[in-house]
Amino acid sequence: MTDTAPSPATDSDPAAYARDLVERSGTSFYWAMRLLPEERRDGMFAIYAFCREVDDVADGPAPPDDKLRRLAEWRAEIDRVYDGAPETPVGRALVPQVARHGLHRRDLLAIVEGMQMDAGGPVRIADSAALDLYCDRVACAVGRLSNRTFGVDDALGDPVAAALGKALQLTNILRDLKDDARLDRLYLPRDLLQSHGIDAAAPDAVLAHPNLAGPCDELAGWADACYRAAGRALAACDAERMRPAFVMKEVYHKTLQRTLKRGWRRLDERVRLSKAEKMWIGVRHGLL
Repeated sequence: MTDTAPSPATDSDPAAYARDLVERSGTSFYWAMRLLPEERRDGMFAIYAFCREVDDVADGPAPPDDKLRRLAEWRAEIDRVYDGAPETPVGRALVPQVARHGLHRRDLLAIVEGMQMDAGGPVRIADSAALDLYCDRVACAVGRLSNRTFGVDDALGDPVAAALGKALQLTNILRDLKDDARLDRLYLPRDLLQSHGIDAAAPDAVLAHPNLAGPCDELAGWADACYRAAGRALAACDAERMRPAFVMKEVYHKTLQRTLKRGWRRLDERVRLSKAEKMWIGVRHGLL
């Protein structure tokens, strides 16, 4: 591996490495992951640690060419995971999970491809089809991997991943408009903006446009429809196995509702649920 590759494995316990990486990330769902049965918990830690590593590459300060080289190394590392010879702690943590849960290589590769969309320079989304592709890569693919870790087959799990993954990612996009603009990223599709009379391309100009509420409200409507579709798909699944998905749906749906309440003129105001609110949702679904 080159000097732009992920750090070589140095930890004798890759599962512990992945767990510690997730804990250090500060995700509010660390506590929920810890309460899963051990084999499923370790699977989720490995998946999340992988996502964390490639996301850090895409969001880091390196030049785009360097980011793309490093993501190419992660693509090569995925091949090594499936060959049983990974070179990174996270790759080593993934190996037993691939075998135990039948994780699909194509989903891990999709996540890297999503990060490549972010890493290659300014982000502009041409249309709804491009937005769907982005959501599938960075969110729905994670859902597909998670469902397999939960022990849910693809026939039942994939509809959940498709609807819930898109709902979660659209919520993130609407919540983080200002933060993404600072990185020269704009995920509101160009065709949607133009349908509301917004011809600007620069993120700051779009966010300052008097018609901004139109496309944002429409995107929020898409997200809400996806949450409803996710609820219907979850109803066909084993509730015990899919409790983490139920929790994610409720937490992020409330986040969307709070984002709508904040509106589109106070974008510097952070939208988040308190730890107590998230814990209460966990209690309701038996995760605590």
